[in-house]
Amino acid sequence: MKTIGFAGWSGSGKTTLIERLMPRFAKRGLRVSLVKHAHHTFDVDQPGKDSYRHRQAGAAEVLVTSSRRWVLMHELRGEREPTFEEQAARLSPCDLLIVEGFKFAAIPKIEVWRAATGEAMLHPKDRDIVAVATDSNVETRLPVLDLNDPDAVAAFVISHLGLGT
Repeated sequence: MKTIGFAGWSGSGKTTLIERLMPRFAKRGLRVSLVKHAHHTFDVDQPGKDSYRHRQAGAAEVLVTSSRRWVLMHELRGEREPTFEEQAARLSPCDLLIVEGFKFAAIPKIEVWRAATGEAMLHPKDRDIVAVATDSNVETRLPVLDLNDPDAVAAFVISHLGLGT
């Protein structure tokens, strides 16, 4: 399984870029999975649903399954947050794992940067960043990708990870 991360500050366009890349990878026949790290409390369940009620009642894990999808919810209940490596090991085999967030994971990453965020660039302090996707002119030793050209970004990822099909 090849892995590429997308790191950047909130509002930089990571999610939008990934959303535009996914169909390009799928069109090449790649099986793609995604891990997204959330820095806040989130819930994929809805109050009133049976699964929500079971979690609220104290279940450590609730697996909801149907003919179209399944989801496993695990409550940490004070346990430490699992590492990126531990979470990635839970996934089914795939050709490409895209990671959004986990800024400090030791994986190859593309920095998504927009001057409009007002934030500093990450790559000067992160040796795992292999390219910068931006809509600005930046000076860097790294390859600079046009944030608004998902075909070019996809081609870079495929080339960099050796995923040619």
